[in-house]
Amino acid sequence: EVDDGFILRVHPLSDTSLVVRWLTVSHGRLATVARGAREPKSPLFGRLDLFFGARLSFQRSRRSELHALREVAVTTTFPSLRSDYARLSQAAYAVSLVELVTETETPMPEVHALFGGFLSHVESAPVQPRSIYALEARLLAAGGWDPVEASQELSSDARTLITALRDSDWTALEWLHPAVCDVRSVNRLLAGQLQHHWGRLPRNRDRALGVLS
Repeated sequence: EVDDGFILRVHPLSDTSLVVRWLTVSHGRLATVARGAREPKSPLFGRLDLFFGARLSFQRSRRSELHALREVAVTTTFPSLRSDYARLSQAAYAVSLVELVTETETPMPEVHALFGGFLSHVESAPVQPRSIYALEARLLAAGGWDPVEASQELSSDARTLITALRDSDWTALEWLHPAVCDVRSVNRLLAGQLQHHWGRLPRNRDRALGVLS
């Protein structure tokens, strides 16, 4: 089978092989084993790293949820996400959030598109908490829980801010200049909505926001 995906996690399976976890367009979150990928002569060597975007082919396992990775054609690598601590912290939180709001092998192409847009934005834009808030707002809306509808008790400026976080182009986020009190209100709302609808917040949320303070 063939799909397009982003690498969420990579960890060793043996001295020569890797387990690679993906967020794909047509299969949702998918786990694969890349046999021999740690050997320099392997065609997979150097093609499997965090946040890489790629077209992958795999053979489905009949016995487990760990499928055999066959081929990988890398399309994008996002190098800044692995070399800058603040960007890495934001991207790692995005992975934790995606894992929280999706199920294994359940296609959610809108989440795949959101994740890719977020990675592209964080790769090149100034690192700001608003990127995290925008991803959270959009994932809530994609799940059917519009954060704007939940913001009726906030001030009009805070409602305007959360609407912009949900709807604006990623690049337009750089031009937002909200008041601190409105940011705090939106932060509390989003954290509360995530906890209410998905049961908890990823533990690395504070770190993703804290490195930006």
